Amino acid sequence: MTRPLLVLRPEPGASATVAKAWAMGLEAVVAPLFAIRPLAWAPPEERPEAVLFTSANAPRHGGGGLTALSDLPAYAVGTATAEAVREIGFDRIVTGDGDVETIVALARRDGVRSILHLAGRDHHEVMPDDIRIARRIVYASDCVEILPEAACGVLPDAVALLHSSRAARLFASLVDPAGIAIAAISLDVLAAAGPGWRIAAAAERPTDASLLAVAAKLCNQRR
Repeated sequence: MTRPLLVLRPEPGASATVAKAWAMGLEAVVAPLFAIRPLAWAPPEERPEAVLFTSANAPRHGGGGLTALSDLPAYAVGTATAEAVREIGFDRIVTGDGDVETIVALARRDGVRSILHLAGRDHHEVMPDDIRIARRIVYASDCVEILPEAACGVLPDAVALLHSSRAARLFASLVDPAGIAIAAISLDVLAAAGPGWRIAAAAERPTDASLLAVAAKLCNQRR
């Protein structure tokens, strides 16, 4: 009998991860650590050459203000973000591999000198010297104060999936790590979770597919 997966990311990403997990024959339980809500924002006075998306939540919660920008090139940090950007009407999309510095480097390669970064209130700061960045905060991701009941019901048996450094730090603050197995989407996220876990592993690449692959190995370990 395999261990269940504990999916801690908010919707709609949680449902996408669960669907992939079920397709792999894994049981998954959703217990989001964050609630996403849109924030009001206004575009910069100077029209940018391109738009930078470092989270799929930015296009999902950016609202009607994105319509006037959809003719611009979009730089998406990863495939899930690119899919969300395409769904709101952008058709010139450059997709990165999940790393913020990499997608900024691709914009630099293409000669972009001014870019609008649409981000969450808690985001990875991007400050290149040679590209002017106007940043707008378009959504907030509010932390839960106690561990969700669904998570309590499957821990410590479940393998917890950590999709971000912020989630890793929050999860570590809510549980006793000694008896829990975690799978992190990157080495940076694994480091953010801190020490003391029963088992801790990181994905080879910062993608949901790679994360689920390493988590599946933990789920199938003998109890």
